Amino acid sequence: MMIRIKKSIKPIKYENAISLLEERLNEIVEKRGDELIWILEHKDVYTAGVSYKNNELLDKSIKLVKTNRGGKITHHGPGQLVFYFVIDLNKREKNIRKLITSVENTIIDTLKEFKINVFADRKNIGIWYKRKFNNRIKFEKVAAIGIKVKKWIAYHGFSINIDNKLDKYDAIIPCGISDRGVTNLKTIVDQNYDQLENKLIENFLINLKS
Repeated sequence: MMIRIKKSIKPIKYENAISLLEERLNEIVEKRGDELIWILEHKDVYTAGVSYKNNELLDKSIKLVKTNRGGKITHHGPGQLVFYFVIDLNKREKNIRKLITSVENTIIDTLKEFKINVFADRKNIGIWYKRKFNNRIKFEKVAAIGIKVKKWIAYHGFSINIDNKLDKYDAIIPCGISDRGVTNLKTIVDQNYDQLENKLIENFLINLKS
């Protein structure tokens, strides 16, 4: 099974990226396109998935782009790595939960290579970091996951905060979760993350086969 890998250097407008993903999905349905992994960064944008509720947008002046992915409201922008894919589950096990677990394990396994321990939470989907703060435990999201499946072809993907501006999340209730925070990798450990995207691709391909 051929999986094309695409990396974009310049920030991509959100709507343009989703249009390309849907075009690739249709090509796969028609047996004239390969599966895809696409690493990119978005221009500043707030997006709302199919589970979004109006009260999760705190600043009503913000332009919100509604999309068909799973999940609720989030922010994309500079300093965040976005990992999109278009994967044909007809060629694999038709199991959405297994795919989500593969995504979760990809992020967890990759961040372990950077000496960062994170975990997945079935009730609050995403990847979380546990921080001790003033003798209390605080849970902060470092990666968001949102997937759509059509004709057993999965697309959209996940995003990891590297050194993005965290105050962008003050305008929303990120992913609809009000009692937890958001963080980024540079806040957790200030180190070089240049190889992050390559490690994510490597581990995603491994987890897809497991």
